[in-house]
Amino acid sequence: MRHLLPIVLLTLHCAAWAQTATLTEADAIRRGLARPELSDLDTAQVDIARSDVLAAGVLPNPTIGYTSDRGRGANVNNEETWLLSQSFDLSGRRGLRREAAEQRVEAAYSGNRLRHAQWTAEIRHRFHETLFKQEVVRATEAWTQRFKRVEGIIEKLAKAGEASGYDRRRLARERQNAELRLNSARSDLDRAAQRLAALLGAPGNSPDTIVGDLLPALPKAMADDVQSIERRPDLQVLSRRAEAADLEGKAAGRGWIPDVTLGVGPKRRETSLGNETSTVVSVSVPLPLFDRQQAGQQRATAEAMNARGEFNLARARAEGELRGLHQQMERLIRAAKDYRAGALADTPELLRIAESAYKGGESSLLELLDAYRGALDTEINALELDWKARQARIEYDLLTGSTNP
Repeated sequence: MRHLLPIVLLTLHCAAWAQTATLTEADAIRRGLARPELSDLDTAQVDIARSDVLAAGVLPNPTIGYTSDRGRGANVNNEETWLLSQSFDLSGRRGLRREAAEQRVEAAYSGNRLRHAQWTAEIRHRFHETLFKQEVVRATEAWTQRFKRVEGIIEKLAKAGEASGYDRRRLARERQNAELRLNSARSDLDRAAQRLAALLGAPGNSPDTIVGDLLPALPKAMADDVQSIERRPDLQVLSRRAEAADLEGKAAGRGWIPDVTLGVGPKRRETSLGNETSTVVSVSVPLPLFDRQQAGQQRATAEAMNARGEFNLARARAEGELRGLHQQMERLIRAAKDYRAGALADTPELLRIAESAYKGGESSLLELLDAYRGALDTEINALELDWKARQARIEYDLLTGSTNP
């Protein structure tokens, strides 16, 4: 029954998506993170860590013993003893190991947050990849539509006896190339859309239209992100691991304090004179001459050192990546805006000039077609700049631990 609700929610989710023509980035993230498989994985990882907490805090089982001594000879003495024994931790090792296990539970929570951040980043990457491919298809479709205008121009020139048969054949060849390029762009879009649909748990139900801005905005001041970098989930995992190893080391360091085992039970003795009953009390303490948990202490120290070393290296690497990505974003966003304001804004005027020149006989068809290809290349170049800037922003957000688009 506990799996019924997630299945129903997933079914409703898929049905709702099938009826939705558009998809935004926020919707994609919400749907991707709502998958029941992800929730089950989170729960399993925490439960595994919690089982270690339970194991570390459980007292050892008591033991019960029985001895019988049957005497021989004239004075028969038969003895029977029952002894219930329990060991006690006087060093506090059990409590320290439980605290270490609790730190690993926190590490499991941090690991879940890391998984969510990575899953979110992958969803965002696939979403904007699909958006990029969609815009490429749109630009290519607009390019192929321009050939209808060229056909109209050629028909008018042919009626006036100014268009050659070569122009018609050359235009037909160019249209074939355009259709080929359009089909290739559409196939890339189909593949990207199906990748996104699979991440959202609805394979085969890709949305009709992706809605969003491909060019990202710059994040907040980098100094704030650098200061908060230690709150990243992967660094939190390493930090918790180091703290758990420290506690394990403290527990192992108390290996010279032995556990005490206390026993108590009745003793019955049969003699020729009658029966006697008494109480037996036992105390046993192992002598820590050889095993004082030296290996455990050495291992815990090494694990703590290893985790802190990984933490420091990961933090330094992340800070360098953070600064590099921020500079890359600034440059790419600035270049994309300048390119759109310059080259892309001039495209309509350049096409108008090229068409007027061809109509007036001042240029050839090849020059007009070259102007059309240049317009498409200019728009795709602008989209590629936007896409590169978006990829950098997604990676930047993953490094800072941000899951907001």
